[in-house]
Amino acid sequence: GVYRTITPGVENVPTATGAVLAGNHESYLDPAMLWCVTPRPCHFMAKRELFTGVMGWALPRLWSFPVERGAPDRTAITTAVRYLEAGDLVGIFPEGTRRVEGVESEVHGGAAFIALKAGVPIVPVAFVGTDRAWPKGRKLPRPGRLTFKYGTPVYPSQFAEGTRKEQVAAMTAEVMRRIGEELVAAKEIDDAR
Repeated sequence: GVYRTITPGVENVPTATGAVLAGNHESYLDPAMLWCVTPRPCHFMAKRELFTGVMGWALPRLWSFPVERGAPDRTAITTAVRYLEAGDLVGIFPEGTRRVEGVESEVHGGAAFIALKAGVPIVPVAFVGTDRAWPKGRKLPRPGRLTFKYGTPVYPSQFAEGTRKEQVAAMTAEVMRRIGEELVAAKEIDDAR
């Protein structure tokens, strides 16, 4: 195929219950490839600005729903929780936008808030190679080698203490720490290929 993909840890994705898949965001390719390599279909939040023209028609058919960035979007949160409670997967990028190498991104607590509200785990996922396949600024993707490393789930029950705000902050910090660990492991796996 166009992309040589491997998915170590994919068995960590629940087979019959809802879960949030949270990963680093390197490329426009991330949601599409995660949808393709995950054992079950996954809904994705996508910035509202993408829902115009052809993309406005295509994105809902590709299991995506709009989110208003910059402030909590109650409609997007309700939509995500509804999917999770129905046993579906929802993909969220806690950084909210594609990262630039070497630049620290602001991390948002939406993935943890939604997981806590729905009572489902977050599976950390590290993406390696999507930034090479479709770097920021390039018009079209190119073939390449991609690694998607799934970590063990982070459960809401681990964060039962404190206020909801404290729970969200603690769960977000743990998920980002785990994404970082998976990213190191994924890069080692990718380099060995």
